Amino acid sequence: MIDELYDLSQHFILNYNRNYQRYFMGKYPLENRFSIITGPRGVGKTTAIIQYLLKFIGGDRFNKDAIYIQADHFLVGKHSMYEIADRFVKNNGKLICFDEIHKYPEWSRELKSINDTFPQLKIIASGSSAMEIQKGSHDLSRRAIVYRMYGMSFREFIELSLDLRLNAYSLVEILEQERRQVIAANIVEEIEKKNTKILPLFNRYLEYGCYPYFKEFENKDLFHIALEQHVHTTIESDLPAVFPGLSGSGIKKIKKLISFIAESVPFMPDLKNIKRLLEIGDERTLKNYLKYLENAGIILSVSKKGKSLSAMEKPEKIFLNDTNLMYAIGARENLQKGNLRENFFVNALMAGHKVTVADRGDFVVADKFVFEVGGKGKGFNQIKDKENSYLALDEIETGIGNKIPLWLFGFLY
Repeated sequence: MIDELYDLSQHFILNYNRNYQRYFMGKYPLENRFSIITGPRGVGKTTAIIQYLLKFIGGDRFNKDAIYIQADHFLVGKHSMYEIADRFVKNNGKLICFDEIHKYPEWSRELKSINDTFPQLKIIASGSSAMEIQKGSHDLSRRAIVYRMYGMSFREFIELSLDLRLNAYSLVEILEQERRQVIAANIVEEIEKKNTKILPLFNRYLEYGCYPYFKEFENKDLFHIALEQHVHTTIESDLPAVFPGLSGSGIKKIKKLISFIAESVPFMPDLKNIKRLLEIGDERTLKNYLKYLENAGIILSVSKKGKSLSAMEKPEKIFLNDTNLMYAIGARENLQKGNLRENFFVNALMAGHKVTVADRGDFVVADKFVFEVGGKGKGFNQIKDKENSYLALDEIETGIGNKIPLWLFGFLY
């Protein structure tokens, strides 16, 4: 059995490894014994696992100190995860990587048993949803460190598209005027050496650059079809795998809910009206549906600054997880540039900062910085007397004063 799985592992390592390494590998060395990586479909979890595995075994995919197990493969289904781990350890194995664990029945119970029984074994697992782990159904949250993997930043899109290596920056660096102007000018100069311009690149990123597999499609329409299919698979397959009690009727209502949101991003939810339209009996069920979608990487919800914890359960605005989804499942014929800009800003900032809806202006970041998002002609009228206020503007390359190029937020850590 174990030899058959070694062969399968070597096949997947050969076919799924990529030269480009995303931010994840540098930011999270996965030094702890038990790590779980979550994130939306298509963001590169499998590639990250395989890159780490290859680093662990010195680049030799035939080295049997490590093994990659795709939990939903039919060969794996013949055996329990525990049985595989047991045989692997008896074969002197040191690192076992389980991919797509949420599709395996009783995966959290088995991972707990593997972790507790084989203290010398290093474990990495990935899944498209963190919900089961967060629920702590088998106390995994106390045993594993859970990492969230996000879609590609604008910086990563440029690196992958132009074969460049560019630095990431902190929010403090981007907000500090002199430092920011130097950063923006250097990035623009590096990109122009590749005979292209930053603003057209940014527009391409908004349309199809948030997922590393965009490189596999010459036609952006085909990429959008693939992305739409990922959304359907997430709802129809991944969510029921994590929540077996989710009925066919519930799935249909979730898909209809996504349609409502996608047609009018940013979506300002009227829970009573949505309940009526979707024929949902209680508000708690609707809020659960929204949580499922956010956790699965399909939506982002933003609360209003200053609201209590209980009030925060109802988001002030709901965005799609990234701008590519706006093209793939949104009302493309009614796509507004202003909505794209806001969606990009929220996506870029929420990966590492608290973002809330402002009373005046568009957003408050880290409970301190007020932002208005818009085109190059936008002024400070709404936030002119606000301390720590900034304009995040599209259609400018470098900016001046408290006017910051919108694209530069795609270079955050």
